Amino acid sequence: MSGTIEVRKPGLSTTVQDAGRTGYYHLGIPPSGALDQYSLTAANLLVGNPADAAVLECVYMGPELRFTAAATVAVAGATMVPKVGGEERPIWESFAVAAGDVLDFAYLAGGARAYLAVSGGIDVPEVLGSRSTYGLGALGGFSGRPLAEGDVVPIGSGRGRPGLVVPDELRPALAKDVEVRVVMGLYDHRLTAAGRETFLATTWNLTPVADRIGFRYSGGELETVDREPPFGAGQDPSNIVDAPYPIGSIQVPGGVEPIVLHRDAVSGGGYMMVGTVISGDLDVVAQSAPRTRTRFVEVTLDGALTARADRKKRLESLHTALATP
Repeated sequence: MSGTIEVRKPGLSTTVQDAGRTGYYHLGIPPSGALDQYSLTAANLLVGNPADAAVLECVYMGPELRFTAAATVAVAGATMVPKVGGEERPIWESFAVAAGDVLDFAYLAGGARAYLAVSGGIDVPEVLGSRSTYGLGALGGFSGRPLAEGDVVPIGSGRGRPGLVVPDELRPALAKDVEVRVVMGLYDHRLTAAGRETFLATTWNLTPVADRIGFRYSGGELETVDREPPFGAGQDPSNIVDAPYPIGSIQVPGGVEPIVLHRDAVSGGGYMMVGTVISGDLDVVAQSAPRTRTRFVEVTLDGALTARADRKKRLESLHTALATP
């Protein structure tokens, strides 16, 4: 450990997150990790960390933090401008803080989640191979919970280089109108043709019910096929016999208000999944703030794989742009 961060104000919800823990979803432990994996990578590369190092994920309103040792820091993701001693610093660019400096944030101007990386990484213990916080299970992160006033967070040893910048063309757009690509199924057969059309034709509005577990949308009602509920399913038209949920699954309880399950979601349950957000667009969902207008756009499996390959190339370009001697 090379220093600590003292939490003066915790922000709305600030948690320690890395790339997530894998291999335990079948036991009911979700991957957790940064909801916006691209911004996690960018912030870490800016300060010379491994791409999957632990950072602070700051939601809607940033924290106020005092550094006890000099460090290089960077903020990526949402437009939430950092300030050191009251003076603004750039986002998507690394900069230095000195021992005793206080860092806080301006009001959110775009997106939803900012990622604060510190050279050396956030040095909390690993739990099941990850430092990520899983709040529902009180697992990982800093005591298994969001940061609170008075917490002292350890940071590791590391040397970054101030002045590294993510090029404009590698910074994601943070729009209030977004398209989110989905692969339909496995249970879209529970929708009538009209219900399926409504799902894809509606401009959905993200409600304030949007967190690490799921993002709930309003704007329409989906017609379902009449049926006699099978043994083991409930009376709700969206009920199914329990099935596993992949990350990005879209449930529609009662045929209203689709919910996109994200990285802290449960691993299975009894609601139909009408589609699944492709992996390349989970970051888009993560940076959606309430009232974001969203269209779900159907793609084929081949289209999803092409999008994954495009995202991989973009990440490779990010690594190249931020490579240091």
